[in-house]
Amino acid sequence: MIAASAPRSIAVVARRTPTKLSKALNYPTCSATCIGLRPFVVIQPIQPLASRRDFSSTSSHPKITEFFPAKETERVRRTPAAWPHPIYTEEQMRAVEVAHREAKTWSDKVALSAVKILRWGLDTATGYKHNKPMTAYHYLKRNLFLESVAGVPGMVAGMLRHLHSLRRMKRDNGWIESLLEESYNERMHLLVFLKMMKPGPFMRLMVLGAQGIWCNALFFAYLLSPRTVHRFVGYLEEEAVITYTRQIQDIDAGRLPEWQNLQAPQIAIDYWKMPEGHRTMRDLLLYIRADESKHREVNHTFGNLDQKEVRWPVAYTY
Repeated sequence: MIAASAPRSIAVVARRTPTKLSKALNYPTCSATCIGLRPFVVIQPIQPLASRRDFSSTSSHPKITEFFPAKETERVRRTPAAWPHPIYTEEQMRAVEVAHREAKTWSDKVALSAVKILRWGLDTATGYKHNKPMTAYHYLKRNLFLESVAGVPGMVAGMLRHLHSLRRMKRDNGWIESLLEESYNERMHLLVFLKMMKPGPFMRLMVLGAQGIWCNALFFAYLLSPRTVHRFVGYLEEEAVITYTRQIQDIDAGRLPEWQNLQAPQIAIDYWKMPEGHRTMRDLLLYIRADESKHREVNHTFGNLDQKEVRWPVAYTY
């Protein structure tokens, strides 16, 4: 009510009591039982609807902004990540190699064919070719789109296995946690790249459409054949390792001068616990490629196991 009645030019940062805020806006003072306003809300001028143009430009000034102090205080603290990332050594990250699992069964061949079709479509749409030079801008755009959909398979599979566990009233033997952690990790990749590039309206529209198709397709595919979906994701992660390996090679060859001395965002330093002296864009790509290689191994292993009764061996200590 207050936000709707107040003049549009007023911007209020609500750290005041309801009484002070009422006086500031020339409203009657609330009694002691009056419900307080939620803090940290910033109300800024709103443009008339007639001046907006959909899918043409994005405003750099959001209409409503949540404000939090930059410094840590007694009441605002940074919480640890839901799944703390394991610490990679330099040797482990450099040991990652491009690898391919041969398709043996009909399920494997269906999964591999689906990956090849998707890869061809994405490469055609983005102009990507293994022998064609790519700029840092086009790499970032490609990485943003890929990571925006890469977090979907783990979430869909984890949700379905969660519901399956509830229906059967039996434990899942460690699969759910691994799948959700994979999805969380892929989302962190996206958040890191968002610190380097702001997607435009067309990119957001593409992500919206891809997510709708992707999520529903995986939902029904996992109901039909979980093994095929895990094999599909394993082959998909093989392609991700190839893509990030090429980006690292392009940095080493001097074809991406913008990334030569570029420092990794703080969110990446905190998540991967990147040590001093190893916080460049190249180091960041090494970490992300190592993550993708683990997803490759995990999903191929999932595809080899009995989908109903076998325990996920990584979740146990022997």
